[in-house]
Amino acid sequence: MTLPAHRGRGPLSGWTPLRELEELRTRMEQLVDATFPFPGRGLAEAGTAAAWAPPAAVEDTEDAYLLELELPGVDKDQISVEVSGGELDVRGEAKEKERTGVLRRQTRHVGQFDYRTSLPPNVDPEHITAELANGILTVRVPKARKSKPHRIEITD
Repeated sequence: MTLPAHRGRGPLSGWTPLRELEELRTRMEQLVDATFPFPGRGLAEAGTAAAWAPPAAVEDTEDAYLLELELPGVDKDQISVEVSGGELDVRGEAKEKERTGVLRRQTRHVGQFDYRTSLPPNVDPEHITAELANGILTVRVPKARKSKPHRIEITD
């Protein structure tokens, strides 16, 4: 059995296989929903395409987690970033561009998108920020400050 290759610079201490399995399950459900539309299974209404998840990269830095989502052509007014119950949810819509010519090929996703990920317990959800520049949405999830050990006096 081969193990996943770690290409980051830091140790593997932040790696949790259960979180990766959960994200894999979510992506597989999205793939099945997109391939076999079925009313009531993650779809807004019958006959509409399922939400897709944009390509993403998650970087673990010393003081924060950085999530970068590829959203070319999407305005910030079409994106919602929410955190609830230890989960970060980025959703919105990539609208179809008006065209004057004949569209010969399209590989870019359009329609509703939804990207969800579980947050580790060491984050500060009150100070999450999001910035959209050049088609990349960067969500900065700061880590909670580590408390330094201190001595507690015992009173009589």
